[in-house]
Amino acid sequence: MGLKIRLARGGSKKRPYYHVIVADVRSPRDGRFIERLGYWNPMLAKDDATRVSLNQERIQHWLDHGALPTDRVARFMAEAGMMTREARSNPNKALPGKKAQERVAEKKQKQDDATAAAAQAEEDAKAAVIKAAEDAAAAAAAPAEEAPAEEPAAE
Repeated sequence: MGLKIRLARGGSKKRPYYHVIVADVRSPRDGRFIERLGYWNPMLAKDDATRVSLNQERIQHWLDHGALPTDRVARFMAEAGMMTREARSNPNKALPGKKAQERVAEKKQKQDDATAAAAQAEEDAKAAVIKAAEDAAAAAAAPAEEAPAEEPAAE
């Protein structure tokens, strides 16, 4: 029979309160358990002394009989000095999902295209101004053509 030292939820809606219990792994979360070993009240401040209470003697007894703590209970036990637990590191947890990354990449591509188009339009405008200035300089340097004389209106 596999044993777990885990949490069983109590308390009312939006006011959680957990009992630290030892139970068969096949039992439901709030169902049948073998023994109550402590409690955890997440509604209290983190520095409150009564936030977590563990019966260390009984927990050690069940650990000796093969019970395995869940991750949350192992954290409590590590804080109480009952066991050592290495900290977990999940650097990918904060990254957005695949679809969100695709949307960000698509938005960045559109932004890059828009800046490239704006730069191209700016270069085209500069080229047009330079060409207009060159045409004006060429027109000023060229000899003036005589304007055709107006013909008198025929009657």
